[in-house]
Amino acid sequence: MKKNLIYPFAAISMAAGFSSCTQAEKQEKPNIIYIMSDDHGYQAISAYGHGMNQTPNIDRIASDGAIFLNAFVTNSLCAPSRAAMLTGKHSFVNGKLDNVSDFNWDQENFPKLLQQTGYQTALIGKIHLDGIPQGFDYSAVLKGQGQYYNPDFYFDGEKKQIHGYVTDITTKLTLDWLKNRDQDKPFCLLYHQKAPHRTWLPAPRHFKEYTKMSFKEPETLFDDYEGRGTAAKSAEMNILKHMNWAGDSKIYPEVMDELGIPKTWNNDKRALVENFKRMDEAQKAAWDSVYMPISEEFKNMYREMSEEDKMHWRYQRYMQDYLGCVAAVDEGVGKVLDYLEENGLDKNTIVVYTSDQGFYMGEHGWFDKRFMYEESFRTPLLVKYPNEIKPGTVIDGLVQNIDFAPTFLDYAGVQIPSNIQGESFRKLVSGESTEWRDAVYYTYFEYPAIHSVKRHYGVRTDRYKLIHFYYDIDEWELYDLEKDPHELKSIYDDPAYADVKSMMHKRLDEMREKYGDSDELDQQLLDRYLNARKK
Repeated sequence: MKKNLIYPFAAISMAAGFSSCTQAEKQEKPNIIYIMSDDHGYQAISAYGHGMNQTPNIDRIASDGAIFLNAFVTNSLCAPSRAAMLTGKHSFVNGKLDNVSDFNWDQENFPKLLQQTGYQTALIGKIHLDGIPQGFDYSAVLKGQGQYYNPDFYFDGEKKQIHGYVTDITTKLTLDWLKNRDQDKPFCLLYHQKAPHRTWLPAPRHFKEYTKMSFKEPETLFDDYEGRGTAAKSAEMNILKHMNWAGDSKIYPEVMDELGIPKTWNNDKRALVENFKRMDEAQKAAWDSVYMPISEEFKNMYREMSEEDKMHWRYQRYMQDYLGCVAAVDEGVGKVLDYLEENGLDKNTIVVYTSDQGFYMGEHGWFDKRFMYEESFRTPLLVKYPNEIKPGTVIDGLVQNIDFAPTFLDYAGVQIPSNIQGESFRKLVSGESTEWRDAVYYTYFEYPAIHSVKRHYGVRTDRYKLIHFYYDIDEWELYDLEKDPHELKSIYDDPAYADVKSMMHKRLDEMREKYGDSDELDQQLLDRYLNARKK
């Protein structure tokens, strides 16, 4: 996997991870800024070398600190991922299995523990967990998915609509909090962007630019899924077949009517109309000046377009808006990094950039996430902390989002509770130790549901991945990631991999026992989910 990536930083290695300041030296408690975007795939961060776009500010974190090549989530879905980050526990332990089930804010989380030891804490932006956030001295959050234009924020539970673009507003609120915080206390700030979550509405400055761009298609855009089982074949995430023509591709409802595009669950015109309702007159006029000609041009081409032509067209529309949203996120990161440098806070502040999970940008013909396949299972992770992390460090170790809680507690000198399932990667990223886990465990529960991704769990090592899809099917898939990095052909029934299959089953059993998962628990959680859907 590593050899297929390009690194834009010279002479970078994990072995060089030691800095001149050791952990043993006495120093004040570090500040923590945890930056999380939503659905930002590692492919769309230029530090990872995929050449899709440029993210110069996010890249600063990598060049000044560390880039993680094998960072993963425990459950590739918005709300469960955030719960795992806060608690340091898998979904089946913290209780947030999917985007529907409740999250119990009364349980322990790392901001609460930091608060108890003198940290000032804040949460700004998207959290996607119902209820008033606990563990924060200040919170300004979006409800659910939030809105791109003129969004509603909840300030410590009190609703207020703010005029403007959500990414810019979230950054401004973050900077305002930094400027007005208690200067005598260390702080932990969770700065969470809604973007680039579906339905990808860029800011005017970016949609005017990005709608003129073209992007290279992934090798597997027209994947036929022949090398995999039922799950890949039955998922409803195909860009051509399952994207919303109005909300996602931005085709105006009247054009859809004229072309006879049928109204289905994935072609509901309200997806675009509801976004228009959030805009004021000037915002709508700016939008129409760019997107109305696109819609008209599409109308003139539509009847002559083949299915392949439509896929090419929809992929470009997708990338233009998605990457336009990413551009604003990157600008916000730059403003926060500049503030830290200008105020002498950069040396003693840990800055993390990540996403709640990975995302498909046309790979296998898909958008969205959910699967344990690489593009959604992997997530970007970049960390800088000049006191301990040497610039240009590269980390190959298998880390997960349950590792954030213990890592932050470790840096803050707070005892890590024994029931936290993640591990601190502090010594790994500083180069003090190379001892680390050799496998990661994954679960996905939200099925039956939108996108029809089957329930599954699995284990991944540095080379192999074993996945079990269950409930209405019982299928296993095994991949050799070294020989098949795109996961195009399962080798589960290949006799040549019999020993590998046996080894991976053994490793999976060990992981399930370690974290407290089992077939019996899977059935209990399934029954609970199905009963809840009946109500």
